[in-house]
Amino acid sequence: MSKKEVIIRFDEVSFDYGHNKPILKEVSFSLREGAKFTLMGQNGAGKSTIFNLITGILKPEDGRISVKDGFTVATAKQVIPPAQAKLTMREFFEKSFSEVVLNTISGGRGKIYDLDPRIDKVLDAVNLKAPKDRIIKDFSGGQQARLLLASALIQNPDLLLLDEPTNNLDKAGIEHLTKFLQDYKKTCVVISHDAEFLNSFTQGVLYLDVFTRKVEQYVGNYNDLVKEISTRIEKENRKNAQLEKEIQEKKEKANFFANKGGKMRVVAKRMRDKTEELEENIVNVRKEDKTIRSFAIQAQSNLMGEIVNISAFSIMKDHKIVQRKAKISLLKNQHLLLSGPNGIGKSTLLESIVNGTAKGISIAPDVRIGYYRQDFSTLNFEDTVHDALESVMEKIDEEKLRSVAGGFLLNGDAVYSKIGSLSEGQKGLVALAQLVLLQPGLLILDEPTNHMNFRHLPVIAFALSRYEGAMILVSHVPEFVKQIRIDETLELDK
Repeated sequence: MSKKEVIIRFDEVSFDYGHNKPILKEVSFSLREGAKFTLMGQNGAGKSTIFNLITGILKPEDGRISVKDGFTVATAKQVIPPAQAKLTMREFFEKSFSEVVLNTISGGRGKIYDLDPRIDKVLDAVNLKAPKDRIIKDFSGGQQARLLLASALIQNPDLLLLDEPTNNLDKAGIEHLTKFLQDYKKTCVVISHDAEFLNSFTQGVLYLDVFTRKVEQYVGNYNDLVKEISTRIEKENRKNAQLEKEIQEKKEKANFFANKGGKMRVVAKRMRDKTEELEENIVNVRKEDKTIRSFAIQAQSNLMGEIVNISAFSIMKDHKIVQRKAKISLLKNQHLLLSGPNGIGKSTLLESIVNGTAKGISIAPDVRIGYYRQDFSTLNFEDTVHDALESVMEKIDEEKLRSVAGGFLLNGDAVYSKIGSLSEGQKGLVALAQLVLLQPGLLILDEPTNHMNFRHLPVIAFALSRYEGAMILVSHVPEFVKQIRIDETLELDK
């Protein structure tokens, strides 16, 4: 791989979102043809910003980005933009092509005449079967994740950028994507917090340090990265401990000779000079990414008796609605897991429960529902974080609001940032903070691990396990589910 040509190079690139929001500081790294890299970093560190700089959507304020002549780039984003949700699948794929790519593959005609065969080919690559006139918003979250990947593949780019591609994918979908990336011959950079997925294909890691605003480049997979960083931190701490010991010894000797007076003061000065030299050699130990504080979601205080009753439910099978019978009763402190493959209608079912339109499912009167949606559409993107948190509080308590926000790393200027300006991971943290302040009687959670830094997941799992209200959970991440107390599982496809 080292002998292949460099296709992307960042030379001391800096980028800020305004004066108060620095993202990158003199970042330098390079990618070679055929490389498979992971881009990692804390939620909100600026990973998607790097993707936008590579594609040219954003321009660096300082430094230079060099791209090989004639090189094409396509991005599979985290979510389908709301403006495209009403398109048919065919129209969605037409929108995938940039003007440059469109002119290249259509000979300047501005229209692709063999689009349908191209769509069939990329749908096969992502293992999705669906009519081309189906509306995008009618696809499940997992199916939309496959469409996002297909929309990048259809452009046949030289560099493929994937932003959280495993979000919403079921086990079969992740296995298919893993095999695809293992066999992929072109250059690829992936943003993901799924360590097992990354280890299966990654050859190198670009790590965006949220503290230094620089990118560190490592060879190997995620496990290699963790080992190397741990070794580095241990080595830096050991070096500093040795230096501090020498500094203390030199200071004590300098004081001893200074008190002797006369010529001994010259010796004392040399000792102080040596002390200053040693102090300059103390290194800044690499900091670990921040993790959210341990938190608790208090349940509504007046819960009694049955909270949720499920006697029947609807699923999608072969693009048709099918009714199924059930016999489930959720009381206080009981947790239900809904499982099933992509496209069976889990998110639709959860939404109908919240809206009170689910036939065969009833919720006791006066039960407050805390609803975590995978697309964050319960959040108003024009609101600030402060507005969003204040809106769910029964009684406004500024000190409590600030404390909860800070626990989810939403402190400082972030509290007054608009929701729409946050990363997807930060939006998820806002949604969790809302649940803490709401104190619901029923928690309904649709893929709460999506976009989340892996360091946060054990903290979230612990909080959900301790929740004493009724809970309905959908998650395709087995390791996360294993950490949560689940009392009953409803397998929708059985």
